[in-house]
Amino acid sequence: MNSTFSTYDLVVLGAYFAFMLLIGWVFRRAVSNTSDYFRGGGSMLWWMAGSSAFMTQFSAWTFTGAAAKAYEDGAIILALYFANGLGFLGNYLLTAAKFRQARVITAVEAIRRRFGKVNEQVFTWLQIPLGTIYAGIWLNALGLFFAAVFGFDVNTTIILTGSAVLLVSLFGGAWAVSASDFIQVVVLMLITIVAAVFTLGKLGGIDAFFETVPLTGKSNGLEIRSSIVYVWIIAIAVKQVVNVNNLLDSSRYLSARNTKEARKAALLATVLFFIGPVIWFIPPMAAATMIPDMSAVFPNLSKPDEVAYVAICLEILPVGMMGMLASGMFAATMSSMDSGLNRNAGIFVRNFYFSVCRPQADEKELMLAGKLTTITLGALIIVIALGLNQLKDMSLFDIMLQFGTLVAMPLIIPAMLAVFVKRSPDWAAWSAILLGLINSFAVKTLATEARLSAIIGGDLTSREMSDLILIIGVFSNLIVGVGWFFIATALSKHIPAKRESEVKAFFADVEQPVEEGDRDAGQDDPSLQVTLISRVALAYGGFMLIMALIPNPLTGRLAFIFCGGSLIVIALLLKRGARAFTLQSKVKAPTATSATQDQTSA
Repeated sequence: MNSTFSTYDLVVLGAYFAFMLLIGWVFRRAVSNTSDYFRGGGSMLWWMAGSSAFMTQFSAWTFTGAAAKAYEDGAIILALYFANGLGFLGNYLLTAAKFRQARVITAVEAIRRRFGKVNEQVFTWLQIPLGTIYAGIWLNALGLFFAAVFGFDVNTTIILTGSAVLLVSLFGGAWAVSASDFIQVVVLMLITIVAAVFTLGKLGGIDAFFETVPLTGKSNGLEIRSSIVYVWIIAIAVKQVVNVNNLLDSSRYLSARNTKEARKAALLATVLFFIGPVIWFIPPMAAATMIPDMSAVFPNLSKPDEVAYVAICLEILPVGMMGMLASGMFAATMSSMDSGLNRNAGIFVRNFYFSVCRPQADEKELMLAGKLTTITLGALIIVIALGLNQLKDMSLFDIMLQFGTLVAMPLIIPAMLAVFVKRSPDWAAWSAILLGLINSFAVKTLATEARLSAIIGGDLTSREMSDLILIIGVFSNLIVGVGWFFIATALSKHIPAKRESEVKAFFADVEQPVEEGDRDAGQDDPSLQVTLISRVALAYGGFMLIMALIPNPLTGRLAFIFCGGSLIVIALLLKRGARAFTLQSKVKAPTATSATQDQTSA
């Protein structure tokens, strides 16, 4: 087994970072105001907005903490990712259109329109710290992982990755973030397809996979207290659907060109979340059979199961391809971080600096404030990541799920109800958050192993304890948050006339589709974004084709040809689309001129 990076792998990884920085530099020309910087001017096409929505929903944790779950418990991990698919299906069917039609630059501006200025600040000063801590956890976990498995220096990994994310966001804003997300999703899907195919080849094919790999994982996870497992699946589905369909995450679709493009973006994310996991978790599930004792291979790791995905890839992938896998893992984390960084900078500038401190500020000042905020938050994320090294002794899977359940869920429940409940007092939102956080503290404090064991009747494993905490946290927060929100609505007999008028205006917008020609519809020439991305994709695809020259067996060379060729085909299709947009604009221009001349003559 090759346990270190070859020179070729390092070249591939270095080229990936260079191309990501190139995207930030190329897209700087597309930014002229805060709408461009924080939401791409609301001009992005569906495939760009959709790939960004998809990539922001997971990080390298998918290939570490979640891969460990697949290794230990088998196919049950698919429930988490299919739940994301259900959440995005809800976006496609209902909420993506409503979110885009909020007609704002940041999600918290939509919160202000719906719940007033007090809640604008409540959500601002909860979302920014939460988002920053999330990013710090992701970055720290990535650094620890690469340090343990490949011998990279953990601090150097954190600083270099954090700096790359910072520069991409700083140079090109939302345009560069979404463009890099598109390239990253293509690279990620290609390399995981290669890893899955090589894994199946090692086992002897698909039939051999089902014959030799236990779908319940190494621990027979579905057979241990199946009642807990099945309730956990339901809780995960509820949690993820709520998580994806709340107004605070409307930023996924605020960048879309119009309502139609927003819904198509949601559909793309839906399809990717139903297809992707089936491909991603073939290697770690196969590891349960191929490498039953992960600690024997990585004796120095405190959580060796978390490298199940990489352990298989070290066995099967050709020389140079591990660099691409590392690129994919960096991509998964960078996409979440850069979107969060850009989003949080936008919230600070638009919902605090402009709303509270400098309402008279012009676009030039706001752009400067946005860039300074991006630098500050980026540096803070790196500092947090460097200070979180104690995470190496904890389960990444449990950390992320419990943090999302007990800390983030109280915040997003009123944000979920925001576009469905039309008459409620402003205080219903912040009070529901407060009660939710109190409930989460009570769950974490009172739901002890002794109490839960007495209720269940028998000793609990650490895995079962973690599952029960999540189950109790999800359903209790849902009951407390939703229940109190409606109680507050029932208690409020009178809403101030000004706020009632503002809320009616908000819902009037939310119900009205954004179409081509509308004031808030994308105004930029779409051919520019297509042309720029196609050029980067073409260059990176060409680079991957050159990697086919690395001394490898034929199958290894074909893997690079498949990845590079696929990216080049996508680039050529994009260039063709750019030409179509140009032709359309030329056809429309004379018509508009003619109409103007007719009106003048009349």
